[in-house]
Amino acid sequence: MSKKKAFALRIDEETMKAIEKWAADEFRSTNGQLEWVIREALKKAGRLPKNS
Repeated sequence: MSKKKAFALRIDEETMKAIEKWAADEFRSTNGQLEWVIREALKKAGRLPKNS
């Protein structure tokens, strides 16, 4: 399992509410949803290392 790094994220309230709702709809935590969204975007852009 890879190590995780914590960092602060500033995000507007409307966007955060949308992410929280999306996470709840998919039975994920808000943090888990953000990780999933970022990973999917990285995959689509071909930016993930080959072993991920």
